[in-house]
Amino acid sequence: MSLKLTILGCHSATPRVNAHPTSQILQIRNHHFLIDCGEGTQVQMRKYKISFAKVKHIFISHLHGDHYYGLIGLISTFGLLNREKELHIYGPKGLQEIIKLQMKFSQSRIGYPIIFHELNSANSELIYEDKKVTVHTIPLNHRIYTNGFLFKEKPTLRKLDIEAVGKYPEIETCDYYNIKKGKDFVKKDGSIIKNELLSFSPHTPLSYAYCSDTAYHESIVNLIRNVNLLYHESTFLTDKEQLATKTGHSTALQAGKIAALAEVKILLLGHYSNRYRILPKFQKEAQKVFKHTLLAVEGTTFEVE
Repeated sequence: MSLKLTILGCHSATPRVNAHPTSQILQIRNHHFLIDCGEGTQVQMRKYKISFAKVKHIFISHLHGDHYYGLIGLISTFGLLNREKELHIYGPKGLQEIIKLQMKFSQSRIGYPIIFHELNSANSELIYEDKKVTVHTIPLNHRIYTNGFLFKEKPTLRKLDIEAVGKYPEIETCDYYNIKKGKDFVKKDGSIIKNELLSFSPHTPLSYAYCSDTAYHESIVNLIRNVNLLYHESTFLTDKEQLATKTGHSTALQAGKIAALAEVKILLLGHYSNRYRILPKFQKEAQKVFKHTLLAVEGTTFEVE
């Protein structure tokens, strides 16, 4: 099992030739989740060979343009490609109205269903669940209503030790499922074969926390505790901490502090202000308080196994 995160864009504000606004693809348990959709996202998807057809769920953190201005273009392209599968879009209240107005006045016709899941809660809530994955919101502290998203694998069943099982003729195929669920096997004479002698432990469920635009916000720590990978915005360095506070953003050092408090495994920085040209400064600053810090770079895939 693995979790793969591909960075399509990781800069803030206006796009430049080599600095695209925020967008990511998360691959987890056969899902391809698109997280934010800044301007030019569909071009970046083509550039990095991300399948359009595999994207069934899009998560929009907030309604600042550098996080969703690429959405209507992507929706339109899906239509031009004769998409038939439904598309689920999760984002702040108002997003549905915006998209419908754009489609109305451009007289666009979409031949596939779009299901909007509009968010307005100030508390963390479960917004997606299937047999393999859950997605919860992470309420953030920005200038407008903003959520991050917590993606978590569900625990899998234990794995049969076929060689061990084969030593006990009483164990039949119909017993396998209970063993996978962790149950001991009771023989006809009443003796018990412990489950750990018949099966292997499943892999530890993986998790990814995406914390989009936000000021330093310790309230999220318990929500993201021990995640395998944390993406946390770091628009500024400490030299602009006052500006970060004023605009509802974080510094790299503050992102490092959140990662340390939450005891995450790896911190990934992004959403860099275009005023900075030397990105390793962000990594160096965060590593003062959290060693396992990496930099989001467009086109890079980060894999956690």
